[in-house]
Amino acid sequence: MKQSKIKMTPQRMAILDYFEGNTSHPSAEDIYKAVKARYPMVSFATVYNTLAKLKELGEVWELTIDDERKRYDPNTNHHSHLICTGCRKIADIHKGFEIDVPEEHSQGFKLTGHHIEFYGLCPECRASADIV
Repeated sequence: MKQSKIKMTPQRMAILDYFEGNTSHPSAEDIYKAVKARYPMVSFATVYNTLAKLKELGEVWELTIDDERKRYDPNTNHHSHLICTGCRKIADIHKGFEIDVPEEHSQGFKLTGHHIEFYGLCPECRASADIV
């Protein structure tokens, strides 16, 4: 963010720190609650605007795989996701999947990438539902 001449406030640094090593795919609300615990005066607008800037800079992915809220992923390396249909937990899959869309099915699109989502129940939801 320094290269884009964005003023680095303590609140913005706290947002960046929150992402460090975070694989939980948090929502803006999750990030806001965590940062607000350290900086009670932080506004939701600061969090949301910082996330929008990070997305614009390519520093986070904005995931729309949760019907209830957008989630954010600081891992911008190509990967796919597992999504629990019970608790909505999201986990990364760090394996490439070869997908070839034949030209007759591409509808004239020039393909530039893809994202794969897998759905199921996480171990905790399976255990609580007695599903093997």
